[in-house]
Amino acid sequence: MSALETARRATPALWRPARGAARRRSRPGRARASLLPGVALLAFALAALCAPVLAPRDPDTIEMGVALAEPGAEYPLGTDQLGRDQLSRLLYGGRATLSLTLAGTLGIVTIGLLAGVAAGYAGGRVDLLISTVLTVLLALPSLLLTLAILGILGPGTRSLLIALIGAGWVGHARIFRASVLALREQPYVEAAFGAGASPARIVLRHLLPNLLPTAVVLATLDLGTLLLTVSSLSFLGMGVQPPTADWGVMLNDARPFFGEMPTLALAPGVCITAVALASNLLGDALRDLVDVGR
Repeated sequence: MSALETARRATPALWRPARGAARRRSRPGRARASLLPGVALLAFALAALCAPVLAPRDPDTIEMGVALAEPGAEYPLGTDQLGRDQLSRLLYGGRATLSLTLAGTLGIVTIGLLAGVAAGYAGGRVDLLISTVLTVLLALPSLLLTLAILGILGPGTRSLLIALIGAGWVGHARIFRASVLALREQPYVEAAFGAGASPARIVLRHLLPNLLPTAVVLATLDLGTLLLTVSSLSFLGMGVQPPTADWGVMLNDARPFFGEMPTLALAPGVCITAVALASNLLGDALRDLVDVGR
């Protein structure tokens, strides 16, 4: 997704001057629209967090005697080619996948927010320097930049996290910079300038509170995108490394056995799809809710 498309999705009040009848729903209606995907995401997060309690077995225990066992009472989701319990690996895999996705999202939004505020508020050479860096990095596709960073650092969880943040903050910084430039023209910010308020007070009191709704929407929309990226790169062997349980790793392990036992790939695939869909629906609902507030 380009920076312009992301900006249009995250900050509709700035990018969409025309509002149709479909946008005029009440706040309660929009809040209800975000309830179901929010509950779904919370359920996945709780299941991953409570994996040590919910998992019936150690996810890395190998039992070749029950390899590729069909789903049943003893193994609700069956076992993989090494006899490892799929339900346990699914729960622990969600823990690894979702924690990496959440950490990447927080890093991207935080760095993008700091860079955007610095460029938009400071102006001058600071703005020129940051804008030049953004222009250069935005010329590269984010996936290509992610792969380049991974190629330098090598595969692994830490390398993947650095690559996700390094490639993802750029578009957000441009969005926040544009928002800060618009906020600086508001009367209450100009009044604070005229009253002699310090730069730190203006940023903390007037700019950040108005940027936080956009940051929340961007973070929610990022969850689905980053989840797919993390799972894809782990599937290709460039992210989380075996034998650590991860949804992308589980898909890769299930690939040779898809014909004879499709449930090996079905469970992690459904989880990836459900979380990505829920995060996108929640992001859209929150975006609309923020739009009504403006």
